[in-house]
Amino acid sequence: MQHKWIAILDFGSQYTQLIARRVREQQVYSEIVRFDTTAEQLRARRPAGIILSGGPNSVFEPGAPLCDPALFDLGIPVLGICYGMQLTAKTLGGTVRPGDHREYGHTQIETVAGNRLFAGLPTELSVWMSHGDQVSVMPSGFETSARSLSCANAAMCDQTRNLYALQFHPEVVHTQNGQKILHNFLFAICGCDGDWKLSSWVEETVERLKRQVGDEQVVLGLSGGVDSSVVAVLLHKAIGDRLHCIFVDNGLLRYGEDRQVETMFKAKLGMDLHVIDAKARFYGALKGVEDPEQKRKIIGREFIEVFAEQARRFKDCKFLGQGTIYPDVIESVSPLKGPSQTIKSHHNVGGLPPDLKFELVEPLRELFKDEVRAVGRVMGMDDELLDRQPFPGPGMGVRILGEVTAARVALLQQADLRVQEEMRKLPNFKTIWQSFAVLLPVNSVGVMGDQRTYENVCALRVVDSIDAMTADWTRVPYDTLARISNRIINEVRGINRVVFDISSKPPATIEWE
Repeated sequence: MQHKWIAILDFGSQYTQLIARRVREQQVYSEIVRFDTTAEQLRARRPAGIILSGGPNSVFEPGAPLCDPALFDLGIPVLGICYGMQLTAKTLGGTVRPGDHREYGHTQIETVAGNRLFAGLPTELSVWMSHGDQVSVMPSGFETSARSLSCANAAMCDQTRNLYALQFHPEVVHTQNGQKILHNFLFAICGCDGDWKLSSWVEETVERLKRQVGDEQVVLGLSGGVDSSVVAVLLHKAIGDRLHCIFVDNGLLRYGEDRQVETMFKAKLGMDLHVIDAKARFYGALKGVEDPEQKRKIIGREFIEVFAEQARRFKDCKFLGQGTIYPDVIESVSPLKGPSQTIKSHHNVGGLPPDLKFELVEPLRELFKDEVRAVGRVMGMDDELLDRQPFPGPGMGVRILGEVTAARVALLQQADLRVQEEMRKLPNFKTIWQSFAVLLPVNSVGVMGDQRTYENVCALRVVDSIDAMTADWTRVPYDTLARISNRIINEVRGINRVVFDISSKPPATIEWE
């Protein structure tokens, strides 16, 4: 089934992904494409509408990203946002100049009657501005559709050609009625149907996987995380026992994770799951290593080698399943996001030996993380698995500062288990990005009973985030912190002090290594 969709040209805004999410929330499929996508490429793919994102550049800067001017002549509705508005004006013959006052944050605008973009909205709106430049002279055919005290053209339109532009950001929650503005663009202007539903996406994807794989077999590196788990269930729906899952137990997992994965996928879902106990191999490779980057490289290298050894057993497998999701794809293709990002090797197997010539199967590559979880729920997967917090590829290896040993892993697993048990009691647990324990490379003096102790220090890290690019430490209730500390110190032999990390990202990172 062909759904009407929206193309979002990415000019480097921090909000580009948010635009795509806001469109999808209205059950319209959206896709982020490069800013230099040509008009002919767009014409061939026939989007119902085009959105030009914001961006950090000024249209005056040498090398500032530009769009193909011909896209304005395609007859497809266009909405320019912030930089996208300035680019629209400059491309079509208007004038952009540095503003007398930079507008940042909440701004009151007054809309002009008759603009379909603001249909059904109050005349005055509080919107979120973030710009220095502004349109001083509009292109021929355009008229002002909103103004603020310091910006005479806070929005403009040429309704005859279905070209619209906003100096503010409708996609952020700070803009009053922002979703309604986008709704008007999607439905009243672009004629979208709102028929893109994840339930139908699952059915369509299963059929697409059947066609792609045919009678062949697929091997999948199953990590136990949300992405690879949802891929496993999708592929199993499509090809049944022709899917072969490899779960590498590197000894750096959360407490009981190996048993949970085996119970869920082998016993409950009946998948062909191969659990590889590689703990001793990983511990051996990490012996004496303390440098964080070296540990990461060792863990990644060993994982690839173990997975490759196991994958060679499936000589008839033509395909490799991967849990690549949309943010991974965006990072790897956007020329404005710097060099391509390496996709997490714990979930996605990169750098395989040349003798393993698999074709990739990546059914989640068009979904955001929350959509992946929603797909899992549509397929009846357990909330306990779907609501799991992100877990780093190197696992406990980057939560144990200093040398990684079996004994230190066991100690951290027990401490982390208490953290998880107590945090899950909070009513807002599902909205917390990550909560975990970190084992520090220091000992401290303590007293237990009448005995002096000199034992390990454990740090508690709890953060709120949307996409892990930035994060703030979570204000955990004192009584929860007290229970976590008491339980770890009293129940986990070897730890006598618990500290709470109140650093935000930036300047700190979420993980300690």
